Amino acid sequence: MEYTLDSQKSKVVVTRDLGTDVLGRLSENPFVDMVVWPQDCLCDRDWLLENVEGADGLVVMLTDKAGIIKWNLSRSYVMDTAGANLKVVSTMSVGYEHVDLAGLAKRGVRLGYTPDVLNDAVADLSVMLALMAGRNGGEALVHVKNGEWPNDSWSPFSWCGSQLSGTAGRPRTVGFLGFGRIAQATLNRLVGFGISRCVYTTRIGSLPKRDLEESLTEKYRGVNPAFEGVRHVDLKTLARESDVLFVLAPGGAETRHVVDEELLREMKRTSVLVNTSRGSLVDSDALAKALRQGWIWGAGLDVVEGEPNISADHPLVQEPRCVIMPHIGSATFATRKDMANLAVTNVLAVLSNEPMVSEKSVSQDKVETWNN
Repeated sequence: MEYTLDSQKSKVVVTRDLGTDVLGRLSENPFVDMVVWPQDCLCDRDWLLENVEGADGLVVMLTDKAGIIKWNLSRSYVMDTAGANLKVVSTMSVGYEHVDLAGLAKRGVRLGYTPDVLNDAVADLSVMLALMAGRNGGEALVHVKNGEWPNDSWSPFSWCGSQLSGTAGRPRTVGFLGFGRIAQATLNRLVGFGISRCVYTTRIGSLPKRDLEESLTEKYRGVNPAFEGVRHVDLKTLARESDVLFVLAPGGAETRHVVDEELLREMKRTSVLVNTSRGSLVDSDALAKALRQGWIWGAGLDVVEGEPNISADHPLVQEPRCVIMPHIGSATFATRKDMANLAVTNVLAVLSNEPMVSEKSVSQDKVETWNN
């Protein structure tokens, strides 16, 4: 990279230890002065305010929420403290709800993020949650851990659940709320289970992806001749037809509680809801009610609104057929390292006046698509 700052170093503040290999790209760069929050926990706001002054670049985490980046405008906050030198904020995440987009746009600060590199990891977890929720995995694990298995009296239909795979006589439909990269990676895995058809909904008012539908249908019929195709539908049809409904759309005001009581009432009693995108998309109280009253069979969640403040008395934690993971969708060693590397690459690109690998436009403050 050809830096334009001559011998003057660019200051880069990193709000978490990203490991020796990744941070070495900054610490060993003669044009960079790196400052790193030394603890493996949420970055302290006072520490950040003390160190961010004069920074050219800032690398943040998804958990660096309102108290770090998106502060109330009436307060003196990070970007004001950083000053005119700040050129780029790079987040180690696909989501960017924790970043003040309007504040970045006002100051001409660019935003880097880390899409694509976590597609496979999140798709893997999505399928795992569908299987666990459908087959009573969470409840069964607790049963064994509590030492209750020896007391069981076997019966023909004990522990029976909702089957993911389909056959010629038992077609299965998977649905996607949002049909971007992760959703398509998830579908790619599900075809091997004998899935019969796929339905999806993207942003309200968006047009069906006809070319994509045709190409995916042709591709998957080569794997499973019984595969009927991929079809765009409205929200109610999505709820009614899906045996497993995967929520894979971004967060934000437009999608908040898109899965509400009305939508859940449209679903089959044997259906499963899986959310591996953002907790805000699902109304937790409505989902708990749906599970408690049997509107749907089960739910698999990697995200819950209000996380990580989800205690044992949370309504969803109390539901036996709700399997909850602590937001671990991207948590594989390979994926997290790739995300960290991409976050650093984005910063270095801006500081060297090169194109950013993954840049999110901050000229608009609305979500443009439900694809994720």
